[in-house]
Amino acid sequence: MRAWQFTGTGEPLDLAEVPEPVAEPGEVVLEVKAAGLCHSDVGLLEDPGWLSLLAKRPITIGHEVAGVVSEVGAGVTGWQVGDRAAICPLTLTMPGYYRDGGFAAKATARHADLVRIPDGVSFAQAAVGTDAGMTSYRAVVTAGNITAGTRVGIIGLGGLGQIGARVAVLRGAEVFVAEVNPKLRALAEEIGAKRFVADVRDLADEKLDVIIDFAGFGTTTAAAVDIIHRDGTVVLVGMGRLEATIDTKSLITNQCRLVGSNGGDIADIESVYALIAQGGLDPIITAIEFDEIPDGLGRLHAGAVVGRLVAHIGTD
Repeated sequence: MRAWQFTGTGEPLDLAEVPEPVAEPGEVVLEVKAAGLCHSDVGLLEDPGWLSLLAKRPITIGHEVAGVVSEVGAGVTGWQVGDRAAICPLTLTMPGYYRDGGFAAKATARHADLVRIPDGVSFAQAAVGTDAGMTSYRAVVTAGNITAGTRVGIIGLGGLGQIGARVAVLRGAEVFVAEVNPKLRALAEEIGAKRFVADVRDLADEKLDVIIDFAGFGTTTAAAVDIIHRDGTVVLVGMGRLEATIDTKSLITNQCRLVGSNGGDIADIESVYALIAQGGLDPIITAIEFDEIPDGLGRLHAGAVVGRLVAHIGTD
C-alpha cells in the first residue's frame, strides 16, 4: 500500500510502497477513512527538535486517524470487524511518532487506545476530534477551568482555536478572540465570541480571567502574560515556536498562573464527539485527497487554511 513517510528534517514526504500491517496480539488494524493534518506535522518536517519523539525513521506520519476496524488481533475484547473507531493519539504508541500513522490506507492501534465513533459523527469529524478536539477541550475544561461567566481570551482561531472557542461558549463563558487574519471575524461571530481583535494586547481592558494561546508563537504568550487580569491564568497550547521570552515583572505583578496543556485522553475525545453528535460543535473542515497531503501541509505552513484540513483516505 502507499504511505506518506517522513525521512528527515527539511526533506519532503516520501510516497513509499509499504507492506499492509497485521494485527498483533492486543491490536486491531484500522482501515483508514480520514486523517487530519496538524501544525505539529509541519513542525516535524522543519524543526529537528521533533526528532527525539520518533521511534523510527522512515515513519508514516498522521496522528489524527479515524476509520473502520478491518482485523482484530488475539486477546482483543469489545471490538469487532466493521466497528467505526478513532485512535487516541496521546498514548505510549502514538500514531505517526511511535508507530506508523494514518497517512496510509491502513494503520494499527492497541485496542485500549481506540475511541468508538458515535452515530451523527462523520469520519472527518472523528479524525479532527482526536488531537485537535481533545487538545482544545482539555485546555478549556481542565487547564483553563472555564465555567459559566468566565471571561476568556482565545489567541488563534485555527484548527484548535475554533474548537476551543466554541467549547468555551458552550460552557457559558464570555469569549474574546485575538486572531491576525481579519477574514476570520465572521467565524468568531458565528462561534459566539463577544469581540474580535488582531492582537491580544487589544483585550487588556477586558480584564480576562483566562487566556488560552492556541498559536504559541512566543510573542503571543508573552503578550498574554502582560495583559492577563490579576490572579488570572494563561494556558499555552500552541507550538508555533518552541520558546518564548516572558516578562517576569508581568508574571509576578499580575500573579499570573502560566500552565502548559498537552493533549488529553479518551474521555476528552468522547466529550468532543458528544458535542458534535448533539449539534453544538461543528468544526470547520476542509477536505482534501490522499495525494494532496504534502500540498496541504504546505498550505498549513503558509497560514492559508481556515479550520482543519482532513485527508479523505480509502472508500466510505
